[in-house]
Amino acid sequence: MPKSPRYVSPEEALRPIESGHRVFVHGSAVTPTAMMKALADQKDRLRGVELVFISVYGPMYVDQPGMEEHFHLNALFVSASIREAVDAGRADYVPVFLSEIPELFKRRVLPLDGAIVQVSPPDQSGYCSLGPSVDVARSAVDSARYLIAQVNPQVPRTHGDGMIHFSRFAAMTWHEAPLHEAVFGAEIGPEEAKIGERVAGLIEDRSTLQLGIGSIPDAVLRQLSNHADLGVHTEMFSDGLLELCEKGVVTNRYKAIHRNKTVTGFALGSRRLYDYIDDNPGFAFLDIDYVNEPAIIGRNPRVVAINGAIEIDLTGQVCADSIGMRQYSGIGGQMDFMRGAVLSEGGKPIIVLTSRTKSGIPRVVPTLRPGAGVVTTRGHVHHVVTEYGCAELFGRNLRERARQLIGIAHPDDRAALHRACFERFKIFA
Repeated sequence: MPKSPRYVSPEEALRPIESGHRVFVHGSAVTPTAMMKALADQKDRLRGVELVFISVYGPMYVDQPGMEEHFHLNALFVSASIREAVDAGRADYVPVFLSEIPELFKRRVLPLDGAIVQVSPPDQSGYCSLGPSVDVARSAVDSARYLIAQVNPQVPRTHGDGMIHFSRFAAMTWHEAPLHEAVFGAEIGPEEAKIGERVAGLIEDRSTLQLGIGSIPDAVLRQLSNHADLGVHTEMFSDGLLELCEKGVVTNRYKAIHRNKTVTGFALGSRRLYDYIDDNPGFAFLDIDYVNEPAIIGRNPRVVAINGAIEIDLTGQVCADSIGMRQYSGIGGQMDFMRGAVLSEGGKPIIVLTSRTKSGIPRVVPTLRPGAGVVTTRGHVHHVVTEYGCAELFGRNLRERARQLIGIAHPDDRAALHRACFERFKIFA
């Protein structure tokens, strides 16, 4: 076993990749952008290399027109970086629960030849860290035949499942660069702020939180400063939660499992966030097949799962990953946590959305748009919150659901929804 790592150029580090290989690419804050550029530069020696990943940030290079015969992008979540490639047919999307992605690797449904990850430098014991993105990368690392590391001293060393001894890497290259950052909550308007107030009113002290991405979840977090002893068990940790930790609102004291620790799969936000989680023993960054397992989530009391939607129909079907036939994001972990919150004693699964889009398109609709994907079924939806109120759907029949949802729709949309309700259910809601 070598006593110290040997660093090579990106070009040499990528040599294990051959035509026809399937390779996992690390994502979110630690998307290895430099390695993607180097890989794109090697296109002439490669044919049919399949790249799999969840959310990625920054330019991918391998997704550009003319790259199709060299690289096949098979996305497990559609993020902004590859949305254009998916729209144009240069990339594909696999619908899958976030909690089940590790099983694709372990069961060899998608057997991995290699994995490209961005990690911290080895510590005194020789261990590198997957940093802020353990999520599905842990299982990918365990499943791949060879590992390629982009080593970056700006990657924080996180506690949990993300440690990899440098001897595991077939090749390592040194590249210091800032991590990808993301700003959430920058567009909180009056509608989002009102939703934040309503949802905060549903959250009790000592609850365990999970929040998705977007301005509404951040609007909720801004309303929780006066709460006490909140816990966190979430697939993603962002700056909004960081502020609650710093204020002492998040203590994790009353969780049933991982007491006194914030449990997450990945962190995405500002550099301040990455500095905060660096070598912070109050965090456990764990494999996503554990973090997002509904039975695990449900072991904590009062789990409040807060997730967004693109639209919801009058029966409670939630579309959260597509705009009609256009694939916009992915299934992610919404269903994992919606179900986990139901299994939790005193838990509350909550869907949040503004009554209309910024351009005035209704979000509460008679039926979902043609081609829209149902992420959360009507059987799983309990609470739906817009700026106009909270609909309680659990135990309600279809007619009662329609009444509840029309009541929280935009006032100018309610007449049309009433007519649609009568046509379908033979009643005026």
